[in-house]
Amino acid sequence: MGILGTILVGFLAGVVAKFLTPGSNEPSGFILTTILGIVGAFVATYIGQAMHWYAPGEGAGLIGAIIGAVVVLAVWAFFANRRHTV
Repeated sequence: MGILGTILVGFLAGVVAKFLTPGSNEPSGFILTTILGIVGAFVATYIGQAMHWYAPGEGAGLIGAIIGAVVVLAVWAFFANRRHTV
């Protein structure tokens, strides 16, 4: 259930992150929202394991995945703004 659980939590995190983060430079659509959340969940899991918050093989929970997705969304917005201003 590891990968499938991360995908499910990631999707939910992506939806919540899009509602929490204002701005017009966010990705839109079901697939990009899912990818955003999944990447956020993997980022939160990686950082959590590196900081010893999670045991090896343990994934981030919903809150950690939401925080990871918000970080990924902020990075997305940063690079999207740079692309439009150049």
